[in-house]
Amino acid sequence: MEAKAQARFVRVTPQKARRVVDLIRGKQAEEAVATLKFAPQAAGETVLKVVESAIANARVKADRANQAFDASSLVVQAAYVDEGPTLKRFRPRAQGRASRILKRTSHITVVVAPVEKKERTR
Repeated sequence: MEAKAQARFVRVTPQKARRVVDLIRGKQAEEAVATLKFAPQAAGETVLKVVESAIANARVKADRANQAFDASSLVVQAAYVDEGPTLKRFRPRAQGRASRILKRTSHITVVVAPVEKKERTR
């Protein structure tokens, strides 16, 4: 049973967040958490919260369905960053001019699901 978590309108640029998300895509959920705890990027903290939230959502879904829950079997099935709205600000420049500053936001989505065990046929 897959579980999803989203963080919307996060004040980090999508390009910087994608660098962090690319580190965890396809990894075991516990390994992804360990990787993000020591990631030097600022977006790592936010992505870590989203991954932990997705794991917690999977636990709640398993409890509601009366299924056994094993966090070690979860894998980051999908992780992506979409662009949110951009805040536009102005900064004064020389000779009475003004330049635009774009403060970009992101929507971070993480999907975790248990590993599908393949059956061997002979």
